[in-house]
Amino acid sequence: MLTLVIAAGVADHGGLLKALLRASLARAPHRFLTPTVFLVGSMTTFAIDMGFVVYVPLAGVLYAAVGRHPVLGIVTAFAGVCTGLAGTLMPGAVDVLLLSITQTGAQLIDPGWRSNAAGTWYFGIVLSLSFAATAWLVIDRVVAPRLGAWRASGSERAADDGRLELTADERRGLRAAGVAALAVAAAVACLVAWPGWKPLRDEAAAPAERLAPVFAALVALIFALLVACGWAYGAASGSIRGHRDVIAMMAKGLQPMLPYVVLILFGAQFVAMFGWSNLGPITAIAGAQGLRELEASPAVMLPLLATLSAWLDFLIASASAKWTVMSPVATPMFMLLGVSPEMTTAAYRVGDVVTNLVSPLNAYLVLALLYCQRWVESLRLGTFIALTLPLALAFYVVGLVITVTWVALGLPPGPGSSATYALPAALPN
Repeated sequence: MLTLVIAAGVADHGGLLKALLRASLARAPHRFLTPTVFLVGSMTTFAIDMGFVVYVPLAGVLYAAVGRHPVLGIVTAFAGVCTGLAGTLMPGAVDVLLLSITQTGAQLIDPGWRSNAAGTWYFGIVLSLSFAATAWLVIDRVVAPRLGAWRASGSERAADDGRLELTADERRGLRAAGVAALAVAAAVACLVAWPGWKPLRDEAAAPAERLAPVFAALVALIFALLVACGWAYGAASGSIRGHRDVIAMMAKGLQPMLPYVVLILFGAQFVAMFGWSNLGPITAIAGAQGLRELEASPAVMLPLLATLSAWLDFLIASASAKWTVMSPVATPMFMLLGVSPEMTTAAYRVGDVVTNLVSPLNAYLVLALLYCQRWVESLRLGTFIALTLPLALAFYVVGLVITVTWVALGLPPGPGSSATYALPAALPN
């Protein structure tokens, strides 16, 4: 997580991410505005919190520019960013973070188990596209009629200084970033397929596992992509004048992560004590035995886990903090029942994002409300939650249906992973 945040600092403070977000919104087709804004919002999880801070208010600007209610744009973008934490079209920092926490829980049962940053990628793609289609239907048919037509007048006229148009320097920077992205992609392709030297391809492995080195190196590859594109953009646009600027941006990118470092300090002690005391395996074995006696299938148990995750969001807003508490019990318990750690993580993430849309503990929900009040001063928290509640309910139902279908069919949640799990020959004492 910290490695990716360092790289994101270059792409963020160099201006690349803001320019990309504005460019993506400026070119959004009006007919497909809702799903486009939603999907782009889900992809902003690559930039950690950038989606909530920059993308959400820009969506309001875009909707106002095309004559639609800006609050509707803010709700759409906010929902997209929230649900991107459950899965998106490409694995990113959130996948690395949560699956690394899953690894600590899984190793209570299988010390040799290692997380794969792309372990829930397939599931995330299907979930993201399904949520986008659901949002398109609910937002245009349910939420938009509640807001009515947009008429900017009086106190509702926004004093927003957001802009979507790119300057000549920004366009030049984006072109340079595109060239850098192609160069990184070409380098990866060479490391995978260069004749006689393929460090990112294991020719001795089974066909389905030959790209395992790529997934193991995913954090480093994303780091290289963000730094290369961010540096190229900054050098071309004038925001980066040398390597000292890059180092300063890396350091600045780490500053918002200090609370996370403190959290992980105590979270690591919690997990270590669980492992030392054997409370994790004991609780998992007892829970698994109880569930086994109920003769409930994983297609029933995983939705219960997702529901528990959703309700706990009203007590613990942070997805990583909540999973740090739950994983040492939930992950080994479901492993004992034949469910893979990746599939357990995917079900947890479905429940986690649903409540983010309506929980007052989500600081970004309050921030989204403030963005709305720049356009409609009379809008209050209860009204905003009433707008996001239909989305939360719809996502909950769709997410559970996808989870049940996925585990019932035994589909792999990602490359190199499986929905099922076979216990090792010997369990730890």
